Amino acid sequence: MSMAGNLRKVTSLGGVGGLRKVARLARRRPRVDLSHPARSPLGSSVVNCVTYRDGVRTSARGDLVDAVESVRKKGEGFVWLGLHEPTDREFAGIAELFDLHPLAVEDAVEAHQRPKLEHYDETLFAVFKTVCYVEHEELTATSEVVNTGEIMVFVGKDFVITVRHGRHGSLGPLREELESDPHQLAKGPSAVLHAIADHVVDDYLTVTDSVQADIDQVETEVFAETGARVDPGRIYQLKRELLELKRAVVPLSRPLEDLATRPIRVVDPEIQAYFRDVSDHLLRGKEQIAAFDELLNSILQAHLAQVTVAQNEDMRKITAWAAIIAVPTMVCGVYGMNFDHMPELHWRYGYGMVIGVISVACLTLYRGFRRSGWL
Repeated sequence: MSMAGNLRKVTSLGGVGGLRKVARLARRRPRVDLSHPARSPLGSSVVNCVTYRDGVRTSARGDLVDAVESVRKKGEGFVWLGLHEPTDREFAGIAELFDLHPLAVEDAVEAHQRPKLEHYDETLFAVFKTVCYVEHEELTATSEVVNTGEIMVFVGKDFVITVRHGRHGSLGPLREELESDPHQLAKGPSAVLHAIADHVVDDYLTVTDSVQADIDQVETEVFAETGARVDPGRIYQLKRELLELKRAVVPLSRPLEDLATRPIRVVDPEIQAYFRDVSDHLLRGKEQIAAFDELLNSILQAHLAQVTVAQNEDMRKITAWAAIIAVPTMVCGVYGMNFDHMPELHWRYGYGMVIGVISVACLTLYRGFRRSGWL
């Protein structure tokens, strides 16, 4: 029986008695340790389920139902449940157990949400866009530079539920880092929320540094004196990927401002100072992205200006050669007319003189164009 099915049975039985009855049913089969960092062997979307008391991880006893019942009975500690791309069916029992709002549940399952912060009674729902830099040997007009995902966080007084979408953004290392600081983790679920926000924003700064390297490379190639033409598709691709990064970073400003300044019941007041620090880091990322956008616009305009200058140079060369060729064309056209009485037409040295005049005129024009830089 999957965990989602177990939780649905909880909702159908109702109350603490229902919890105990499901616990008795669960004991008929071997227990599965959901605290293992790998994907749940139950075949569901559960990645991790851990209980913390006084900032210390407690030993795993039973499943999620037992953990929630124990925390609520003792009135201390909280449960951290980690999920990866759950389905409606898998999340239904969890939503009932923690009394999550249907709108927030829908957002968590469907994903593709913009960063936001919402309040539902005693539950806080936050959405973060995760980003990662896609390594590539050479930037092309179709290279993927930034890959995005999402982390949804449900925060209550005795639980944290993280729902991750995408192939990156694993919270395993973050969990280990938090567990190494029991004093911070003892501040409750809001400490986990801050750690996730700080982790996401740090990734923003890491990605912006990597994108800057790509922009510097394109800028160097545009202004290099090698004469090689730069594909403008690469610049447009960087602008598209930068727009994807901007959609992740910019909308997060308001949620972080609310977490840092507004009193929220499930957020420890001591944690709000930490959110202000995260907000400052986010501001740095926003400024970098805005600067990159302006720089790419300047690079694109400079590239287009270089293309225009190169075209003008080509046109000047073509015009200069056309002027040089016009001299023999004109002379040959005049002497190609079928008149009986023309000067030097029957002169023995007429042909040589005409060839000499044409050569001198063409050479004079060529030197003049070379001196003026047209050739």
